Amino acid sequence: MIKEVLFTILWSLSPFGEAKVGIPYGLLSDLNPYFVFVIALAANILVFPMMMFFLDKVNVGLLRWNWYKRAAIWVAKRAKKGSNGKLKKYGYLGLAFFVMIPLPGTGVYAGSIATYLFKMERKKAFSANTIGITISSVIVWCVAFFGQGVL
Repeated sequence: MIKEVLFTILWSLSPFGEAKVGIPYGLLSDLNPYFVFVIALAANILVFPMMMFFLDKVNVGLLRWNWYKRAAIWVAKRAKKGSNGKLKKYGYLGLAFFVMIPLPGTGVYAGSIATYLFKMERKKAFSANTIGITISSVIVWCVAFFGQGVL
């Protein structure tokens, strides 16, 4: 059980899945469905402060290496392209909407990068990301939980 809880948390922290993968993993591992929702959501919310620390402190030092700089520019262009229109038009509500879409390329990692790139106020952006993550997690949890009977 501890292994399944740990993997649920790690998937929810991972940029390759976030809670979109952590929740289904936890549910398919026969963990308590409500516990899965809480730990996956909490882990996914923690990504925002970790990303802000990374972007403020670590990213600056890594930019001196060309391979990292090229990758960072590619990610930045992708994040700007995906979120720019929504953020300019709707502000923090647009950020929440962008983060809440449970599809690859959206989520708290992209929302954090957009916050950093567009120099948004961190407290408001954290709230917007948290709202978006929560809605996305509810959607994923409902589909995974109620869809288990179909499998």
